[in-house]
Amino acid sequence: MIFSPSIALLLLAVCAFAAAYAGIAMSAFPGLSRKVLPFSGVMLLLVSVFWVLPELAEDFGWAGGSGLMILGFLLLALIDRYVYPVCPSCSPAHDHDHCATRLHGFAAPLMIATGIHSFFDGWALSAAQIASRQGIWAGVILHKLPESLAFGILLRAAMRSRSNAVLGAAGAQVAMIAGAALEIALAPFIGPWWLHVLLAIAGGTFLYLGFHAVHGEWKRRRAFSHSFSNH
Repeated sequence: MIFSPSIALLLLAVCAFAAAYAGIAMSAFPGLSRKVLPFSGVMLLLVSVFWVLPELAEDFGWAGGSGLMILGFLLLALIDRYVYPVCPSCSPAHDHDHCATRLHGFAAPLMIATGIHSFFDGWALSAAQIASRQGIWAGVILHKLPESLAFGILLRAAMRSRSNAVLGAAGAQVAMIAGAALEIALAPFIGPWWLHVLLAIAGGTFLYLGFHAVHGEWKRRRAFSHSFSNH
């Protein structure tokens, strides 16, 4: 890594904020988020399968590494379905055409979901650095920037004030730094084996987020094609 882990994390936070700010500025084009997010999902899928999984195979074997990634996938899927939506790319289904903001009422869920997501990104980055696993870094970097751009677009559409949207974008990056700091504080109390297990589960969550973004876009396109064919 060219920079120290701390500097690299801060640079990533600044770049992610810049991407979110660009999304806020481009909020007049809400359809852009639907194009950016599938690209982010594809990047996560590729990195998870072709980079993170081979790293895990070095520690647990192919069967063990795959099993732990599947466990992380299922864990995040259960949280997303039964506890709280963790994918910030989701948008509400009801009609907002007559609201003062296009995504009226969506600001709080969007911020909570993105805060949790960013917190976990920061934690995973610190854990990956300690364990010398660069695949996690690649996964976070490749999906963080396009996802932040889409986040900015959605956030601006959910808030009346542009300044509040900017503060929300900054808060998401603070959450990432907080996650990294917590991992550094807890690292002395976590044995190397458990650290690798947690990283394996992190790889599984990346796999789920990538699948979630790509599958969501596939469903939207299928619904659009079905609606178009009926007319």
